[in-house]
Amino acid sequence: MGKRVLLIEDEPNIIEAISFILSRDGWTVHTHEDGETAMEKVRSTPPDMIILDVMLPGRSGFDILRDIRADDATSALPVMMLTARGQNKDREQAERLGANHFMTKPFSNQDVRDHVRLLIGEPD
Repeated sequence: MGKRVLLIEDEPNIIEAISFILSRDGWTVHTHEDGETAMEKVRSTPPDMIILDVMLPGRSGFDILRDIRADDATSALPVMMLTARGQNKDREQAERLGANHFMTKPFSNQDVRDHVRLLIGEPD
C-alpha cells in the first residue's frame, strides 16, 4: 500500500494537479477543502504527510499548522505548506510554526514529487 498524503487545498485545479502527480507515483492522496474542519480530517484519516495551503476558507493554514504541532498525535507529521503569496514574512511564519517545507504557487510537478519524496520517502 502506498503512503498517504492529505492535501488540504481549496483550489480545484491545484487539487487535481497534485492528486494526479502523486497518485501516478504510487501515493494515496486524500483531499480536504475546508480550513474549519481540517483537523477533524487529519485525526480521522491519519496521513503520512500533509500538504497544506495557507489560504483556506474557515481557518488559515497557519492556524491549522499550529494545531497540528500542538497535538501529540500529529506533532511529528511532515507538513509542506503551499501558498500563492511567496512573501518572506509568510515563509518565516511557516518556519516558526514548524513547517517542514514551504512551496509557492505556481510550482513544478517535479518540485512537488521531489519534496514529498524527501519528506516521506518513496511510496511502498
